Amino acid sequence: MASERFIEAGGLRMRYFEEGSGPATLLLHGASLGSSADVWAGNLHDLASHGLRVIAPDLPGFGMSDNPEDVSVGFRAKSVVAFMDQLGIDRAHIVGHSQSGQIAVRLALSQPHRIGKIVVLGTASMLPPVEDASDEGDEAETAPPTREQIKEQLLATTFDASKVTSEAVALRQRMSAGKNFEAFLARRAAKGKEKRMDSKPLWQRLDEVKVPMRLIYGRQDRAAERRAALARERYPSIDLHLIDRCRHLVQWDSPAQMASLVGEFLAPEAADRQIAGARE
Repeated sequence: MASERFIEAGGLRMRYFEEGSGPATLLLHGASLGSSADVWAGNLHDLASHGLRVIAPDLPGFGMSDNPEDVSVGFRAKSVVAFMDQLGIDRAHIVGHSQSGQIAVRLALSQPHRIGKIVVLGTASMLPPVEDASDEGDEAETAPPTREQIKEQLLATTFDASKVTSEAVALRQRMSAGKNFEAFLARRAAKGKEKRMDSKPLWQRLDEVKVPMRLIYGRQDRAAERRAALARERYPSIDLHLIDRCRHLVQWDSPAQMASLVGEFLAPEAADRQIAGARE
């Protein structure tokens, strides 16, 4: 059973869930309003069963973690390292959903000695762009969303409507109010500044990533199939998987297949096989 815990990291109080033992594996939620570690609640056990110590934190400004002064993706990446330090984790795998796929890639590029492997899950901005598809974080709320608005948003990001339960909607609404809505407004006000600072889009730097990397997308998510084809043209050896009957919330739509793809890639025995193969 996953346990809910709190820790202070980088001067911020952060909530996280943890289950299992083995190589530390951080599950990072996306940046949509209402996102939190709870998005992984149905996946922790299956991933831990692959011999992984699975840890899902609320990133700063989300869930029940404190709001930071710096709302940038870059700061969130730094907070992941601070979180690892506070837990005494020298090296971890990272699974980044939606905008947190950027965090996984940023850390793989800047601190590869701290990162084992990374999984990019449903991160549109890690694929070549197409004209009629948007990337993460394009919400335009001016007030905390109503329950009906939350339900519509979740239905738009899932293929299986049965996953959008009244409990899921109520939880998402709670995580969209108060200090979390304030953090959302701050992120939206700062949007675009980091893009201007980056000299090169991260999707154009995937061949610079030296740690093992796997990309996973829902086939029915925001032009994912077309963008995946472009990525394969640019990077012929890319480890990219499309899961059918999935939209953006892949971990909800297809939890078993997602856990299998992630688990087989990150599991300790997979690393042992790679080492054995290299010795032959």
